[in-house]
Formats: sequence, structure tokens, C-alpha cells
Amino acid sequence: MKIVRVEDLHADGGLKPFSFVKITTDEGLIGWSEFSEFLGSQGLSAVIRRLSEHVIGLDPLQSSRLSTMLRARVRVADGGLNAQAVAAIENACLDIEAKALGVPVHRLFGGAVRDRLRVYWSHCGSYRARGAKTLDRPPVRSLDDLVELGREVKERGFSALKTNLLMFEGDKPHAFLRESPGFGYGKGHPELNLEPEVLDAMVAQMHAFRQGAGPSIGIALDVNFNYRPAGLKRLAKALEPLGLAWLEMDVYDARTLADLRRSTSTPIGSMEAVYGRRHAIPFFVERAVDYAIIDAMWNGFSEAVKMATLAEGFEVNINSHAFSSPLGLLIGAQLCALSPNFNYVEMDVDQPPVSAELFHSQLKVENGELILPERPGWGLEVNEEALARHAPDARAAERWLRKRSIDDPS
Repeated sequence: MKIVRVEDLHADGGLKPFSFVKITTDEGLIGWSEFSEFLGSQGLSAVIRRLSEHVIGLDPLQSSRLSTMLRARVRVADGGLNAQAVAAIENACLDIEAKALGVPVHRLFGGAVRDRLRVYWSHCGSYRARGAKTLDRPPVRSLDDLVELGREVKERGFSALKTNLLMFEGDKPHAFLRESPGFGYGKGHPELNLEPEVLDAMVAQMHAFRQGAGPSIGIALDVNFNYRPAGLKRLAKALEPLGLAWLEMDVYDARTLADLRRSTSTPIGSMEAVYGRRHAIPFFVERAVDYAIIDAMWNGFSEAVKMATLAEGFEVNINSHAFSSPLGLLIGAQLCALSPNFNYVEMDVDQPPVSAELFHSQLKVENGELILPERPGWGLEVNEEALARHAPDARAAERWLRKRSIDDPS
């Protein structure tokens, strides 16, 4: 079997663009994977196209040889876009391998240890604060709305939620990414100081979710790269009375993160932006995290499996990272299905209606658990006719990033 064509295909996902790699073989088998240019990865399509030139004519069933060769080609610029490009090509080849055998991808790695995986409701409230109309969901305009949303999470059977900073001015929230100095948006860039009013807003926000969801539902907060460790320590300490499931953050230095973890009883989750085992080792050696967040879409599935196994050696459980369409979610879910040391699958429960149109089958969630599909490959086939109907608008994604509130027409 030989690779004859590699394509990058894109669609308007409503809140953000979705991007896919399609690999076609001379025997007619097609493999799919997902990547993202939405946040911090602009230009990834071009890298994928350039690296794809090296795999035309190669056997996709030898994905390990193929990905090893590609990583060697980018060795002097490891990580970042290069890592994500190799991962996208490798993951599409794994889809072909599994389809050739008629099995899910996880069977290539020994098979799942579970077929039901608990999911947490990610970006809970964050998406409704800026995209309620697109989602066809009730808008979030106040802390009272967060109380109601917390109740909804519990009533729909989910055992945990995760949110991002929401600040309210009257009935206009400053939503996810709008107040994200770590990404260059909002106040506080580039100093990344955690100001008292922002800390107070986050504590009030988590109080509202706790009030609505009750004591039995896990609540988590993701602050990404937005604050320095001094502020993160204050935040973790302030949130201790609420008993968070975890506080999620991105800190490049493992020792700094370990020092922060030792300063609080709030569990710490991190590492979504860590690429590969070599960069993961210091975080485990330093005991920097309670939960390792691993992105199989960015690292490539085989490397993500090795990272999860490394985490298990240090008695650390993993969460998947999935800021993506349902395909990217399933790639992470298959990693979690393989891993004994599993905590949660990340899931954007609030998805625009267009998301369902892009695939020939749908995810199945029961009582807050994802039912692992037994269909060959990743378990989802992209609907190319739907992709063509929903052509992406790159400028729309940038407008969404900058959108201040649900009432901002821009």
C-alpha cells in the first residue's frame, strides 16, 4: 500500500474553524486526522503540505517508520508547528492502519482497558458568553446564569465541568480569550500580573458554579498562560475552600510549577503544551502536577501513548486535551481508553449544529460517559460534502477571538 495524496481540508465550525488531514492510498483506503490553526498555530497547513512531500509513495501501514523519518527532518526545530504537523500525518496513517485491519486505533496499541470514559464539560459558560446565538443555547450574562448552568451540568449527568475567566460589566461578560493577557488579549499583557479584581471575579465565578452544581460535581478552572506563578499561588489558595477538582494552568518551568503545587491543597493540572517524553520528564521528576494533560492531536498518538505510560510510572493520571471537533476528541479518548491512569476526557458539550453535519456518525454520551465506538480507525468519517458546504472564513475566527461579549456585533 502506498500514499498517493495528502490534503488539508477546512470547515467553518461555527465558533472556530476545523481543519483535517486526508491521506489517500493507492488501494482506496482513506485516513483522517485533525489539526488546528485556530490559536497560536497559524501556518500549520503550510508545514503539513511541505512535510507531506516526504511521504508520497511510502507505506502508511509503517507509521512508526514514517513518523520517525519526519521527526528527523525537523529535529533542529522540534516542537510547535513541526510537532503538530508530524502528528497530523501520523494520526491519519494510524487511521488507515486500523481500517486495513478492521479495528479501532486503540487495538494497534494493545486494546482499550475501558469502553466507557467519563467526560467533563469543557469551556462551560465560556462559549455561551460569546457564542450563545451560534450554539442555540441560553446566553451567559451574569453569575446567576452560571448557577443555572451548574445545575444543568448536574441534571444532564456530567460529573465535572471546567470553565475559563468570565468578568461581568452589567449584563455584558468579558469572555474566554478576550481577557487573556497570556495570548496578547485584554489588560495585563505582557506583565501577566493577577490583579485583585480578576482574582475576585474568578473566585465569584467558581462559587456560582459550586452553588448550582452542588458538592458532588467536580469544578475546574483553566487559566492557561495568563498569569505569573505569584498570582497563581494566590488564586490556588483563594480557591481552596471550594474544593476544585483541579486548577489548570500552563507554566513552562517544571520546578516553578512544582513549587506552586506544594504551596496549595488545590490539585494542579498542566502539560497540554508540553511536546514529547523528553520535555515531559522534568514535570514528573519534579512532581509538578496532580494531573498530566496530554494532547494526542498535537503530539501524535504514538508519542502521546508513551507520555501517558511515563505518567503512570510516576503515579500520575491523565486528562485528554481536545480543543477541537469530535474527531480530535475521539483521538484523545482512544488514548484515555488505553491508559490505566485515566482521569477525564475533555469534551466541548456545547457545539454548534454544524459540528454534527461534518461527520457521517455521531458521538454517543450516556450519563456523562463517552461510549467508545468500535468502528474501525478513529471511529468517525468526515463528510466531505458538508465540508464543502461550510467553507471556512479565517477572518471570522479572528473576530471571534476579539469579541468582547455576546452583544458585540463585530
